[in-house]
Amino acid sequence: MDNALILERVLNLIVLLLSLTFHEFFHAWSAWRLGDDTAARLGRLTLNPVPHIDPIGTLLLPLLGAPIGWAKPVPVNPARFRRGVRQSTGDILVSAAGPLSNLLLGTIAAIALGLIFRFSPETVRPGGGALEFLQRLMIVNAGLAIFNLLPVPPLDGSHVAENLMPYRFRPAWEQFARFSPFILLGLIVFGRGLIYPPVVFVFGLLQQLTLSIAT
Repeated sequence: MDNALILERVLNLIVLLLSLTFHEFFHAWSAWRLGDDTAARLGRLTLNPVPHIDPIGTLLLPLLGAPIGWAKPVPVNPARFRRGVRQSTGDILVSAAGPLSNLLLGTIAAIALGLIFRFSPETVRPGGGALEFLQRLMIVNAGLAIFNLLPVPPLDGSHVAENLMPYRFRPAWEQFARFSPFILLGLIVFGRGLIYPPVVFVFGLLQQLTLSIAT
C-alpha cells in the first residue's frame, strides 16, 4: 500500500470520526434537552469521539476503504421525556437531530472554505490538505445526512416515518422492519442511483455557498 493511499484512508477516518461524533452528540443533546438524560449519564453527551467509537464501523471499515461507517448508537428512552413532550414527537426530534447536525457541519465546512478562499487563497491550493479536508467534510456530511434520512430501520429516517404513519400501516411496517438489514445491504451495494443524486444535490448547494462567500 503506497503512502498516498494510506494518507487518503487516514483522512477518511478523521473526517468520518468527526462527522459521526457530531451526529451522535446531537442525538444525545436533543434527548437531554427534551428531558431524557440516559445518554448523558452514560457519557455520550460529549464531542469527545472516544465514547462514540464502534471498533468496526468507526475505525476498521474506513481504514479498509469501505464506503460506509457508523458509530455506537446513542441510547434514548422516550419515556423519560419531560411532561408536555409526546413520546412520538420527541422521538422524531431526537432522530432528526442527527442528520440535521451533519447538514450543519457540512455548512460550517462550506463557510470556512469560502472564507479561506476569500482571505487566504494560498492556504487552499489544489492538492493541499486544507482543501481536501474541508471538501471531504462537505461531501461526507451530505452523504450521512441523506443516508440516515432513509426510512429503513434502524436509520434515523425510520423513526420519523414510524411516528408519522397511521396506525393501520403498523403491521405492514413491522413486516418491512424484519427485512431491513437485507434492504440496507441492498441499498449500500446497489442503491447508488437512489442515494447519490440527492447527495450530489446537497453537496452542490454547499459548493454554491462556498463560491458565494469566496467571490
